[in-house]
Amino acid sequence: MDSILEKAAVKRAQAALDRHGISGKIKILAESARTALDAAAGLGIEVGQIASSLVFKLPEQGCLLIITSGRHRVDTQMVADLLQIPSLERADADYVKQISGYSVGGVAPVGWINEPSFSLIDEALNDYQEIWAAAGHPHAVFPTTYQELLKASGAKAARVGN
Repeated sequence: MDSILEKAAVKRAQAALDRHGISGKIKILAESARTALDAAAGLGIEVGQIASSLVFKLPEQGCLLIITSGRHRVDTQMVADLLQIPSLERADADYVKQISGYSVGGVAPVGWINEPSFSLIDEALNDYQEIWAAAGHPHAVFPTTYQELLKASGAKAARVGN
């Protein structure tokens, strides 16, 4: 499992955490954390404490990163209305890898190779003292706070689901 810490994507995530002053250490889970449920089970925490990074294509505007709480699904029409666009298109795995440098299931909210055009962070994450996010690999996660992640990601706080 220590070899996961040596992977380029995890090192990039760690460098971004360091750059943004996020002191939480990357933890390697024995089981995959590809889903919020998997990550929460592996950490022994509430699923709402998982900050999932979801990528959407924006019409003629690049990509949108939504950092959402694992306790609900993103309401794509609610977010599209907020952004004043007709709809959101979920990005496929190849696009996510190309734009972020991370594979689906391990997309960190920071340390992208191409910064997202726009980012939103789920206000529901602010309900928790500690939240956990992916760190560049499906087995790698890191602890942080809503305020740290808000600042580090440059995301706009929003209600993105119910």
